[in-house]
Amino acid sequence: MQSANVLLKKIVRSSVLPFAAQHGMKKDLFLLSRTLSLSLCLKQDNSCNPSEKLDLDAWKKVMKSGLQEEVSEMVSERKELSTVSAAREILEMWRLAGRPVPETLSEEQLKTFMECPSKSAKKKYLKYLHLKELYKKNDKRKTDEKRERRLEMQEQASKPDETKRNSFMCLWASTMDRAYSWRVAQSMIFGQPLVFDMSYEKDMSAREVANAVKQIVLGEGFNRRSVDPFHIHFCNFKDDSLYNKEFIKHYKEAWGRLLITVTDQCYTEVFPKDKLIYLTADSPKVMKTFDHDKIYIVGSMVDKSIKTGVSLARAKRLGLETAALPLEKYLLWNSGAKNLTLDQMMCILLTLKDTGDWKKALEFVPKRKYYGFVNKPVHELKKTLNLINMLKLGKRQEEVQKQFAKNYSKKLMQK
Repeated sequence: MQSANVLLKKIVRSSVLPFAAQHGMKKDLFLLSRTLSLSLCLKQDNSCNPSEKLDLDAWKKVMKSGLQEEVSEMVSERKELSTVSAAREILEMWRLAGRPVPETLSEEQLKTFMECPSKSAKKKYLKYLHLKELYKKNDKRKTDEKRERRLEMQEQASKPDETKRNSFMCLWASTMDRAYSWRVAQSMIFGQPLVFDMSYEKDMSAREVANAVKQIVLGEGFNRRSVDPFHIHFCNFKDDSLYNKEFIKHYKEAWGRLLITVTDQCYTEVFPKDKLIYLTADSPKVMKTFDHDKIYIVGSMVDKSIKTGVSLARAKRLGLETAALPLEKYLLWNSGAKNLTLDQMMCILLTLKDTGDWKKALEFVPKRKYYGFVNKPVHELKKTLNLINMLKLGKRQEEVQKQFAKNYSKKLMQK
């Protein structure tokens, strides 16, 4: 009988108590379960000892512990929901304030955002997610544009008139390419040489060497399409240099068929010294006219830190004549260095060679570097200067105008 009572107690605890805990611990359910268990015990054995009776105090403790656990779980869930909603409100406020916030956040990203230890860490994490979202949008936009272009090309290829036109354009391009190649081949025999000094690899970083090669490639394209191109020489060129690697990247198989002269010798060993002129912005001598009998040298250097005097020191060490472009004579120069890119130098020299007009040649100088040409009317120069001074200096406008008038008059007197 005792074993039967113990078994009955276990059944009641395993069935009634969890059911009561799940349904909110209602009082009537507790009473029902208690009376059920007591009545069963009384029916089976009326002569139960007091020690074998059901321990209601222990039962209450078990029930209270289960209730507290469930209540704590519910409170934690409510807190979590409130923190999530608060985090979403904060994100919405930051988005309205114009801060970099992603449009959509997953649950994992939101949890990571809430776990950030400080406000700055949260901002950095949101900025990272925002940039990641922008990159995805850009990639998607590019793929869509490529798909649209591909569809347009397919539609154009389906039209018979377009096929004729495309074939004519291909024929025209091939014939013009042959004509350009013929001009460059003629310049290699009869043309004026133009030297690019390729000995500045030690003075540049790998990125600057890559930029220099890009500019030279652009300049070679301008020279190839010119009416009277130069005979381009790459002097001091080493086969194991970064220059060579970058040129192979750009030209690939065409690098071996390029109509230029490449040598590892110095230009003083290839040409007579009395015909060489080194073009550098640091030269004290200003170039007045373009001489068709001279051989001009351009340093193949892109220097973002602007190391002044490197090319001038090299020319003086070799005992060569130097010259600088007359930028201040023809242009009302802005503050800044007078260094130009290699493709701009190529365009300027080609225009001077064909026309001899400095105004046309210096139009290839970037317009952000100067205010205008000096040969403009004085009232136009005053208007531009007044506007610039108002934007930059404000109240100091009159002082700057007076100082500019003094300096400008001194320059005119010196010339």
